[in-house]
Amino acid sequence: MGMKFEKLGGTDVCVISRNSFSDARGSFTRVYCEAEFAEAGLPTHFPHINFSDNVAPFTLRGMHFQYPPHEEGKMIFCVAGRIFDVAVDVRPESSTYKQWVGLELDADNKQSLYVPAGFAHGFLTLEPHTRVIYMATEPYKGGAEGGLRYDDPAIAIKWPAQPVTVSDKDLVWPCFDAAAHHAAKWGKQK
Repeated sequence: MGMKFEKLGGTDVCVISRNSFSDARGSFTRVYCEAEFAEAGLPTHFPHINFSDNVAPFTLRGMHFQYPPHEEGKMIFCVAGRIFDVAVDVRPESSTYKQWVGLELDADNKQSLYVPAGFAHGFLTLEPHTRVIYMATEPYKGGAEGGLRYDDPAIAIKWPAQPVTVSDKDLVWPCFDAAAHHAAKWGKQK
């Protein structure tokens, strides 16, 4: 019942694939194993677990991150419905700075995404009644929260559908062309 860990698109984002056991009762899948995560070089401490219940398809949540020293990694998995999950590297010193990767996750594919600290994260629901759980390596810290526009032309995320429902908060994040601001804030707080 081991897990498989693969880097996504040349970034530090990791796709986690799981085996599942099925019988007449249904199926059983191990979601997390501390030893396997440690062996793969991923964090093993997740003090904050979030549940996102999304009624309508094409609901967008993101793109969120936390500035140092409160940056957080996240492990995301879809437990009902389907999402297009996206991570954008916002680390100015990274070779993949301003690049994005995305992956479709659903309740059946037994995959999750580990998004490391230093990446903005968001997702678009693709079905009604989509539910997502994400485990964070740091608790939420309001004063350290940052974000960027989901439709920023400098990033050019190729969403599989046009978002219909977006929160007011997510509509006012700045475009990444404020990269100097992001770089300064990352450098200032390290």
